[in-house]
Amino acid sequence: MSRYFGTDGFRGEANKDLTVEHAYKIGRFLGWYYKEENEKDASGTPRIVIGKDTRRSSYMFEYSLVSGITASGAEAYLAHVTPTPSISYITRTEGFDCGIMISASHNPYYDNGIKIMNSNGEKMEDRVIEKIEDYLDGKFEVPFAKRDEIGRTVDYVYGRDQYVEYLLSLATKSFEGYRIGLDCSNGSASSIAKTVFETLGAKTFVIHNEPNGTNINNNCGSTCIEVLQKFVLENQLDAGFAYDGDADRCIAVDELGNVINGDIILYIYGRYMKERGRLTNNTVVTTVMSNLGLYKAFDDIGIRYEQTTVGDKYVYENMVANGHRLGGEESGHIIFGQYGATGDGILTSLKLMQAMIGRGMPLSKLAEPVTIYPQIVKNIKVSSKRAVKEDHKVMEEAKKVEELLGNEGRIVVRESGTEPVIRVMVEAPEQKLCEEYASRVIQVIKSQGYEVS
Repeated sequence: MSRYFGTDGFRGEANKDLTVEHAYKIGRFLGWYYKEENEKDASGTPRIVIGKDTRRSSYMFEYSLVSGITASGAEAYLAHVTPTPSISYITRTEGFDCGIMISASHNPYYDNGIKIMNSNGEKMEDRVIEKIEDYLDGKFEVPFAKRDEIGRTVDYVYGRDQYVEYLLSLATKSFEGYRIGLDCSNGSASSIAKTVFETLGAKTFVIHNEPNGTNINNNCGSTCIEVLQKFVLENQLDAGFAYDGDADRCIAVDELGNVINGDIILYIYGRYMKERGRLTNNTVVTTVMSNLGLYKAFDDIGIRYEQTTVGDKYVYENMVANGHRLGGEESGHIIFGQYGATGDGILTSLKLMQAMIGRGMPLSKLAEPVTIYPQIVKNIKVSSKRAVKEDHKVMEEAKKVEELLGNEGRIVVRESGTEPVIRVMVEAPEQKLCEEYASRVIQVIKSQGYEVS
């Protein structure tokens, strides 16, 4: 179990859980680590690219990371406000040793996070994360660079521009004639999404693209989709796309105001790929939280699927290990293996547009075959996630619920990857059954004494 880093980086309230000292030391370690690695093969001064979202604290953490990186003898390249997937793209295509994204994704503005990527633009290997955590805990020291070995800082807005050009290159059809809404969540998408859609010919209507440091994810974006639903209907748009704070996820809205979540996106694009003979292995990678309705829809058209633990990191690992090309999560993290190593919200919206235009159908028709089962997720803060998962009475109650649901529903009891929380998810034919069965398991967790306030 990581001491600081969860499934999506080191995340917490700025200067409370994640401090400037943490950021400085992470920079110190990465600068030193890659300097040592590069000296082994004489590959020169290490280069680390940094991006950030629009939170007020992102600038503070950026400067702290830069200080640490340069103090250890590496060069820090600043891509400024940009989506997480852009840092993944820049890192792997421009020869960087490492990429860093400063963001807490969909969390409120007062939280922040540090995501670290390897030279392939993938989430950093656990062995390196463990070394970072040892350094944060003071288990060893690293030397300061001296004289001409001290690193430098380079303005690198060019990298973000390269990512925009890459996105445009992937769009095979013009969007002319389409009226599209974008909710940029006052986050990273604010810097590029409108430009991409307008360049491709869409008449674009944009909301929440005026970040001020404290309004990111505030009643907007992919976690507050009802705002975009209303906007699409009021303006009679063909579709709407909502991103989260760092634009690595996308939730869509069809022309009727219906929500097109990550599961439905996987169905729409999985089917589109299959029809064109491009769905490698005829398989889509999902997580245990994907809806039963998705699997039934896949069964109906003969698409196979695999399940992983929650987290786009695990989806991507499965895709790489098995050669699959499409995977994602209900939350809107969609990975197109041919094009990237992480969820990419803007790319996802471009791909949905491609499916709409390619099949000559509105989003509502593309989504029609998927019947989403009622679902509830109840969260309970606990003293020990592992203890709950190993508790015989808790698991026995979950088993009873599973037997009651049979083939018409399911239950998942899992640990949060970023919080001291157990999540109980139930799907059933009726919402009241979801509530009833989830509450039964939550009550046992409480009776066993694990709940904390």
